[in-house]
Amino acid sequence: MTTAVYDRTVEGFGTVRIAPVDPDRDAPLIHGWVNEDRARFWGMGGTSVEQVRETYAHLDSLTTHHGYLVSRDDVPVAVFQTYDPAADRVGECYEVLPGDIGVHLLLAPSAAPEAGFSGRLLGVLIDFALRDRTRIVVDPDAANEKAVARMVRAGFEPGPVVVLPEVDLPEVFIPEKKARLAFLTR
Repeated sequence: MTTAVYDRTVEGFGTVRIAPVDPDRDAPLIHGWVNEDRARFWGMGGTSVEQVRETYAHLDSLTTHHGYLVSRDDVPVAVFQTYDPAADRVGECYEVLPGDIGVHLLLAPSAAPEAGFSGRLLGVLIDFALRDRTRIVVDPDAANEKAVARMVRAGFEPGPVVVLPEVDLPEVFIPEKKARLAFLTR
């Protein structure tokens, strides 16, 4: 099992553990999540397990981008990614400030949705991301109204709708995306 980079126990919620994604071990699990219709905005629908493994192996090779598997009480519940916006396509769409960190979050499917779950989990992830940073930027797909509303409920201030440019590298392809930026300052 991968060593956690952050653990936090939340009374009445459980222990949240954040550990780096292990591409070989975690690709089958993540593959199942990203290929569900509910994850269509994640942009990895239709991928194979090997493509998911390759994507997270590439992410793991970067010093500016990081993928994490998030567990609650040892049950995987999300994929969380952090990145330096100055080294990402989002940095072309707004004025990156010192102390900015970008994040992406994909919640795992749940057979029994739990009231308040996403808000409580997001609170832990925000604390993790802001440990040594001052502002979080998120860039959900502009059509993903649920994600945008969730960020606003968590205290993010909506920013502009922007078009994130396509990324076409030998290791990864990311299509152009119309995104709604939102910001949370510590």
